Amino acid sequence: MHFEWFICLRYLKAKQKQQFISLITIISITGVMVGVMALIMVLGVMTGFTEGFRAKILGINSHIVIQKFGNSIDNYEVLKQRIEKTPGIIAATPFIYSQTMLTSNSTGTGAVLRGIDPVSAGRVLSIEEYIVEGSLADLAKSSDSLPGILLGKDLAHQLRVSVGDRIKLISPSGPLTPMGVIPKMKAVTITGIFDTGMYEYDSALAYVSIETAQDFLDLDGSVHGLELKINDIYQAYALAIQLEKELGMSYIAKDWMRMNKNLFSALQLEKTALFIIVALIVLVAAFNIVSTLIMVVMEKNKDIAILKSMGATSGSIMRIFIYEGLIIGCAGTLFGVLGGLLGCKILSYYQFIKLPDVYPLSTLPVKVLPMDVTLISVSAIIITFLATLYPSWQASRIDPAVALRYE
Repeated sequence: MHFEWFICLRYLKAKQKQQFISLITIISITGVMVGVMALIMVLGVMTGFTEGFRAKILGINSHIVIQKFGNSIDNYEVLKQRIEKTPGIIAATPFIYSQTMLTSNSTGTGAVLRGIDPVSAGRVLSIEEYIVEGSLADLAKSSDSLPGILLGKDLAHQLRVSVGDRIKLISPSGPLTPMGVIPKMKAVTITGIFDTGMYEYDSALAYVSIETAQDFLDLDGSVHGLELKINDIYQAYALAIQLEKELGMSYIAKDWMRMNKNLFSALQLEKTALFIIVALIVLVAAFNIVSTLIMVVMEKNKDIAILKSMGATSGSIMRIFIYEGLIIGCAGTLFGVLGGLLGCKILSYYQFIKLPDVYPLSTLPVKVLPMDVTLISVSAIIITFLATLYPSWQASRIDPAVALRYE
């Protein structure tokens, strides 16, 4: 063992009359541990919340949307088959999007009407996971031979209807007559209710079959666009650019990141801000390490002078206290990582923190990324290393003649 390590370990084991220094060392280790543990748990919660939120959004929306500038898409089956041959794309499904009015026997409200293909939509979207009553397959025909419609939970509550009830679709555009534009109406039967947990979807979204939407909106077999599901959601932007080049200038491809840019940018900014704020705990712990080492240097002033008079170099003295600070920092980081991972495991397993109804998730989600743990650990060790430099440099400058003058 190098004598620097030997003396460093001796200094960490305080004698009876130096218990105060030992207590400060323990406090320094605890400070680093609490900071690292808090960072891991905060980033774990923020990562889990972001991914849970993204899963909810991508359950209702596709990874990429293909549309045609200013027009609906005719012969969409040909385009669908062409797109599905592109590497990286799993499946495609047509859709129709329109604003409409829904009326029941007692009330009415505006809604977003989406026409989907019940067969292919299940391969692209995760609507089936959120259906609490009925099924997606019942959209084509209901039991009373009327077209089916799938309503959001809050939308059904606003209309005061349930599965099996009839409602009417009212389109603001219709045939022009001498009396003016007559709105087009169509009766449908509620065949299902879905609950995503997100109020903006559950209160304003309704699904019908693609044939029902085409008939209601007079689209004559065309659709408004295609929705795509891809292998790697993080390659959505690059794949969208590729599809735009292959399909030509008349088509536009929008990926999920661009369509929800503001939302996910806000979540990322919040995660970064929390990382910086909680990192201040580690910084405070670093000042504890500085004060601990300064007190050790003051206590061991004569010991350092004797070591230097015996031939120890200033570099050796400096390394003794750098090693001591690194032992404190590494011990605190290790205990903090273990405590943070354990805390995240407990939060994830027991889920005792419930979220209010304003959030799309019912419990606090947690997901720890290895990269986050590595970044936190390395950052904590670097901060504690920097905290050891000044006290170690001060120890290396002690003059043996001055320190031992009156001994």
